[in-house]
Amino acid sequence: MTTVRRRARHGRRWLALPLLGTLLTGCGIRATQVPTDFGPAPSRVPCSLTGSGQSPQQGVPVQVFLLCGSSLVTVDRTVRVPEGTPDARRRVMVAQGLLDQLATAPSSAERSAGYATYVPGGLSVSGPAPHDPEDTLRLSTAPSRLPSAALAQLVCTLSDSAATEGDGSITLGGPSPAPLSRYACTDDVRNHPGTTAPPASDVPEETG
Repeated sequence: MTTVRRRARHGRRWLALPLLGTLLTGCGIRATQVPTDFGPAPSRVPCSLTGSGQSPQQGVPVQVFLLCGSSLVTVDRTVRVPEGTPDARRRVMVAQGLLDQLATAPSSAERSAGYATYVPGGLSVSGPAPHDPEDTLRLSTAPSRLPSAALAQLVCTLSDSAATEGDGSITLGGPSPAPLSRYACTDDVRNHPGTTAPPASDVPEETG
């Protein structure tokens, strides 16, 4: 009798296992010993940097506009300007330093955060030609030949710097005697640099 009861209890125990598996499956739970994969860990928030992303350098602190996502975002940089440089020359040196910084590839930390630049290398800048307004900057390439995003970077960076008079606009032109235009950095340009060209108005040549 004892043997029969033991066999009965064992039989009921084995019958319960398939039933338990069925209940777990019906509840959406797999009876498994393998750890569940919940996907990769969250990645770094785009356009978020701790610090400038570049090694600190001596010079004049400036900011340049890089692209991140579909917008322009400022990052910290420095440009070198010797002490005692006359104001007119200083302005051109700051502008050239800004162009060089824009054309430099973002650091690895900046690239990981989604930053990019479309400004080509080799651009140079000079001051006004004869009969140009005194705040003119002339580029080695006509602004109209630059991609929309690159021109937006240039206009917003230069118009917000010591290279201009700080009114949110900048007078630019190609090599003299190319005509000049006054470009503005607007909210639409900052938010949509790839599709919104900086507004421009013609600048008449000065006489006398």
